[in-house]
Amino acid sequence: MKIHLNLVQAVAHTLEQIFNRNAYADKAIEKLLKSNPKWGARDRAFLAQTTYDIVRFWRYLLFLCEIPYKDYKNTYYTTDFYTIIAVYFLTKGNKLPEWEIFNKISWRKVYSRMQNAEMEAKISHSVPDWLNDLAWQELAELWHREIAILNQPAEVVLRANTLLIQPKDLQSELRNFNIETELLPNYPEALLLKNRQNIFKNPLFLQGLFEVQDASSQCVAHFLDVKPSHTVIDACAGAGGKTLHLAALMQNKGRILALDTEAWKLQELKRRARRAQAFNIETRPIDSLKTIKKLAQKADRLLLDVPCSGLGVLRRNPDAKWKLSLDFLDKVREKQQYILQNYSPMLKKGGKMVYATCSILPSENHEQVKKFLASEAGKEFFLRNEQTILPSQSGFDGFYMALLERKA
Repeated sequence: MKIHLNLVQAVAHTLEQIFNRNAYADKAIEKLLKSNPKWGARDRAFLAQTTYDIVRFWRYLLFLCEIPYKDYKNTYYTTDFYTIIAVYFLTKGNKLPEWEIFNKISWRKVYSRMQNAEMEAKISHSVPDWLNDLAWQELAELWHREIAILNQPAEVVLRANTLLIQPKDLQSELRNFNIETELLPNYPEALLLKNRQNIFKNPLFLQGLFEVQDASSQCVAHFLDVKPSHTVIDACAGAGGKTLHLAALMQNKGRILALDTEAWKLQELKRRARRAQAFNIETRPIDSLKTIKKLAQKADRLLLDVPCSGLGVLRRNPDAKWKLSLDFLDKVREKQQYILQNYSPMLKKGGKMVYATCSILPSENHEQVKKFLASEAGKEFFLRNEQTILPSQSGFDGFYMALLERKA
């Protein structure tokens, strides 16, 4: 693989934004690509893949570079990005160009330290001490299996918008654009993209025929068991990926009320709903708990896709490992329980709700449901079913779903 200096400089700049200026990796990469519109597809892919790989194995690469590892208030400040990039290339078997920025690298020393790194899982899997300890405490040996999968790049999965097209027909239409996909047997609307590419400018996407949505994420709407006649509340709707899926499953009938505490996300949902031609969605920002109380016993179905650590989606958000903290996890678990306690009254008696996260930690999942059911508010509910989707088993994102029913 030929290594170009301008692209290496771009990777170094992006890493500096991520680690020294606390930018999100996807936003930093997106910003750089937008500022360099003349780059070809190969250059853009090189920059994105190289940056994500280095972020994914940051601690491992620091170890190989003999750069001191710091785990203090989520700060991993360094200025030695070119050394880190060079060592990354060596681990991939690339020969380094004879550039001045690379001239202090000893490949023999790097290969020697690669052997030593394998002896300590938190280094070879590249995770902070606190996260490794916590995940081992909750998942035991399962953690090593999961983090190995979570350190691999995520595949791109599309969801056919069945309001407008069926999956097989979408597959055929995509083939007209030389885009090859694979139908996934256990995911009714899903198509796996065979070759990674930017499909957001494709006319079929712009016409609303599909969304990009991981296969595991597509399970959530199905788990809620919606019917066209239902009133459904998606209480943590965000930008509406699952809301749009619910609209399709309901055949644009019934009523979906999409709520969120961040109004700007609901504006994005409105835009996406227009493109998808989903007309049974109403949005409402949560200004205070009064918004929730006014909706007491209004929903036949209630989706609580709550804020979480995001540990199940590290494949697509690898920088989350370095931005999370124990304090954040404590706060997010408090928020999860708050939402369960205060939002559940929106469900009618005899109605069903799904509590969902994209985490693999039991403390965010089953333990939260167990705590809710033991509370005063939870006494009106019972657990009908729950499912944990592990990346090592599914090959897709990690998710948890609990289906609860309110007693009639």
